[in-house]
Amino acid sequence: MRKHVRRRRLSLTSLIDVIFLLLLFFMLSSTFSKFSEVELAAASAGSTGTSDVQRSFLQLGENTLSLNGEDIAPEALAERFGQTAPEAETLSVIVSMQDGVTAQRLTDILVVLRGIDRLKINVLGS
Repeated sequence: MRKHVRRRRLSLTSLIDVIFLLLLFFMLSSTFSKFSEVELAAASAGSTGTSDVQRSFLQLGENTLSLNGEDIAPEALAERFGQTAPEAETLSVIVSMQDGVTAQRLTDILVVLRGIDRLKINVLGS
């Protein structure tokens, strides 16, 4: 005669606990920030450049941005530099910051400038 083996039901409580702990671990260990690297070249005194380089001056304010004295939107920088001296091999831009400019604002502008070809960026320190 066969002995009837009664199966026990598995407890799902511990499985749910483990899944919850894994979910919590991944939520706390991940980040939604996008990290990127921005290369900077500090402006140096006494360096002589070639005359073929077209220079521009970009002044960054807390809420303003001006290129060679004219106010400009950050989205229009690529178009403006594309129109500037198309025959020049290298465009040099000097970025100056006014008081109150945050590091995030400078980084946002540098990311925009990094996407423009032929551009050499120098940031003036304060």
